[in-house]
Amino acid sequence: MTLWTARAAHRAWLDAEARRLVDFASAADHPEHGFAWLDGSGAPLPEQGVHTWITCRVTHVAALAHLEGIPGASALADHGLRALAGPLRDPEHDGWFTALDSRGTVADSRKEAYQHAFVLLAAASATVAGRPGARELLDAAAAVIEQRFWEEETGRCRESWDAAWHADEPYRGANSNMHLVEAFLAAFDATGDRVWAERALRIAHFFVHEVAAPRDWRLPEHFTPDWQVVADYNTDDRAHPFRPYGVTVGHVLEWARLLVHVEAALPDPPSWLLADAEAMFAAAVARGWSVDGTEGFVYTLDYDDTPVVRSRMHWVVAEAISAAAVLGQRTGDERYEHWYRTWWDHAATYFVDTVQGSWHHELDPTLAPPPGGTWSGKPDVYHAYQATRLPLLPLAPSLAGALATVG
Repeated sequence: MTLWTARAAHRAWLDAEARRLVDFASAADHPEHGFAWLDGSGAPLPEQGVHTWITCRVTHVAALAHLEGIPGASALADHGLRALAGPLRDPEHDGWFTALDSRGTVADSRKEAYQHAFVLLAAASATVAGRPGARELLDAAAAVIEQRFWEEETGRCRESWDAAWHADEPYRGANSNMHLVEAFLAAFDATGDRVWAERALRIAHFFVHEVAAPRDWRLPEHFTPDWQVVADYNTDDRAHPFRPYGVTVGHVLEWARLLVHVEAALPDPPSWLLADAEAMFAAAVARGWSVDGTEGFVYTLDYDDTPVVRSRMHWVVAEAISAAAVLGQRTGDERYEHWYRTWWDHAATYFVDTVQGSWHHELDPTLAPPPGGTWSGKPDVYHAYQATRLPLLPLAPSLAGALATVG
């Protein structure tokens, strides 16, 4: 079977889609404070303020685009770096605020591991891209994460603190730790410091090999401060955008991909990394893909595999595509090519918005954009953009690291 990625037409389609996504995200450029939340047509929504995670993700994407030689991407990356070094950073207690309002006033002063993971990711990608101030930002983010979030004794990270770092939240989460794996791998590629790859492995070992594997690859997302599972967390807010109840299908797929990147970072990787990656992928497909009578991935499952939130999220199919591409490249198994083609067809048919730009962020169970839902507008191109890049890159700890090795 000739892989789609070996065909010039498919590679050209991926490149064109990547450029389209970068162009859409560029409209989020806020004059002073970072990157704005965009509505469905790509217009900024001032009332949403400026969120650190969005500013970081756009900066990361812009840094990758600059590495690819896309004119104008460097200015976007530099704008994001200035915002992260300036208004989004706490000048009194250090660390990064969660959000600013439309005037640049702090709207959410909590210090969250999720936000800090993306500060580190953006800074690392921009460092590889050679952008001014990026390495200084990387060092600052790494220092905050090491001092405030990293738990050396457990090999995992705390979740969040108040603004002055006086009290940490009595909660531990898989989502933030998963994105810290991605950020740590990017920091490893940017600095060459192997401690980041080793920390990524420790986090992955706990959540996948110790928690998910004994549960037949069902990954609980929520934990107490001493790392006991809280199975009923957010049972009254089951469609939460960052902490939904139950098993999140897209995260199972994302972990499958990240395990292969962790493997690529290690000189002598343990064999369980690839075995667990393939098992996580298979479980997500069997339990999450087209399981309710309609095509597409459901958002969440109960612990008995019953669909809970049946909405179709754009980031889930993007992560499915990325996982299939990475595992296909790593193993050469043709089943991953089958799923890679299936999910790109699905994404192009239902999610890619060729009229207003970017991707529909959420579809209802009938595959139509809902009038309301978990997400409003189109604030994020990160997952979709990475889905267009990973299929064309060699396996590496991070996307920036992979791009730095190709001509």
